[in-house]
Amino acid sequence: MSSQHGNGGQGSPWGSGGASPDPGDLLRQGQDRLGQILPGGGPRGLIVLALLALAGLGVWTAYYTVPSDSVAVVQRFGKYLKDVPPGLHFKLPLGIDTATIVPVKRQLKQEFGFATPGAGDPHQGARGGQRETIRETEMVTGDLNAALVEWVVQYRVSEPKKFLFEVREPSETLRYVSESVMREVVGDRTVDEVITIGRQEIESEALTKMQALSTKYAMGISIDQVQLKNINPPQPVQESFNEVNQAQQEKEKLINEAQSEYNREIPRAEGEREIEFHVGDDLCRSNVTRFAASRQTFR
Repeated sequence: MSSQHGNGGQGSPWGSGGASPDPGDLLRQGQDRLGQILPGGGPRGLIVLALLALAGLGVWTAYYTVPSDSVAVVQRFGKYLKDVPPGLHFKLPLGIDTATIVPVKRQLKQEFGFATPGAGDPHQGARGGQRETIRETEMVTGDLNAALVEWVVQYRVSEPKKFLFEVREPSETLRYVSESVMREVVGDRTVDEVITIGRQEIESEALTKMQALSTKYAMGISIDQVQLKNINPPQPVQESFNEVNQAQQEKEKLINEAQSEYNREIPRAEGEREIEFHVGDDLCRSNVTRFAASRQTFR
């Protein structure tokens, strides 16, 4: 038994002996050590400790760093105070001043109809999952056909103060504005224009209208680009649409071939006509001259 107690004492983290330490003894030891660290002990020592902790917290919350692509919007007691450029800055500590970092030089984007995995911005893709992603692409064209439209909006924060305080959720509001404008623009065109020849016009018109609405709502956002991605008919009519599209391409091919043949044959025919015309004209002049000479002879 004694050997077992000896081995237990060697492996115990509380020192020699196998018996468990008394919690009261541990508490008294902790108080004694705290008293050695803080002169005076008792409530006075606790006050000193609290003041030291408060001073450390104040120093910790008194400085902040603004990245090179951002500015900081400083508020004092919740009221807007100023914009701060990149670099190391100081503010009143303990929550008196708060600094919100806003990326103003970074180009942000929102994706509609698809989502890039691992995106850091929660508003970059649809927040309702796959079902919401599919829903926002389903649109009706001006000729009452359906189309699945995917697009990307690239933007920057141009006015940090408006971005933070004028609209409650500016990024989410931009998604609603983008979807509304795109449905309007697509609804003014036929499905053929949307899928084939009208992409640039749609992008340009959507960009203009989105920027106008973001300015009207004072969102503090500048729209840089609207780019259409995949545009397809709904899956149930995909095969039929492909057949129609193939027939239209074949039609265009035949028209181009006929136009090419026309451009080759017509100039050649016109050249031959000009040659024959000049030959006939020369022959006519020659006959007239010969006839005139014969008349003079008979006289």
